[in-house]
Amino acid sequence: MYVESIRVGLRDKTYAMPIAALALNVAWESTYAVHDLMTSVSMQAFVNLIWALADLAIVFTFFKFGRRELPGFVTRRMFAAWGLLVFGAAYAVQWLFFAKFGAHEAARYSAFLQNALMSGLFVQMILARRGLRGQTLTIALAKWIGTLAPTILIGVIQGSRFILGLGILCSVFDLVYSGLVVWFQKHPDGLASDQMPVTVSASAAN
Repeated sequence: MYVESIRVGLRDKTYAMPIAALALNVAWESTYAVHDLMTSVSMQAFVNLIWALADLAIVFTFFKFGRRELPGFVTRRMFAAWGLLVFGAAYAVQWLFFAKFGAHEAARYSAFLQNALMSGLFVQMILARRGLRGQTLTIALAKWIGTLAPTILIGVIQGSRFILGLGILCSVFDLVYSGLVVWFQKHPDGLASDQMPVTVSASAAN
């Protein structure tokens, strides 16, 4: 999912992950990578670190191209400030989970809650863009399978009803999103008549 999101984002000159989900991802992966490297130095810590570094490339596409997704009155400075605010809030959320539940439970709860949010935001993104700009079926299926595997492990095998419930919600939204991607592949102009182009003024674009 990460490699495809970077590739498609650079190809289409946009970002391929909803900003709130991206910010929460970066905050989660960097927080628990640092924590684990300082405590257990587990394989998962290095995986989280690699994911966090990959997310930085997606963050680059957001700050490079994301301004184009917004109305013309939003200046570059306003866009940058808003982006930094979102990332700051994402770290605050992760650290609050950490302080309340401890590393082990916080990592699980926050991961599945933000995955549920991410799944819903992907549906919102494809409808808002009215097409497949910055999105592919590979991303959709990778998102679904990537959440389904830990859902089965923690929710079914380890018996966590909370995780199982959130995992099921993720799967529902992920399958809806995958279905929308397939629909837009077959109907590339399906919502063209409804599309309202965003006007970007010359001063705001700079």
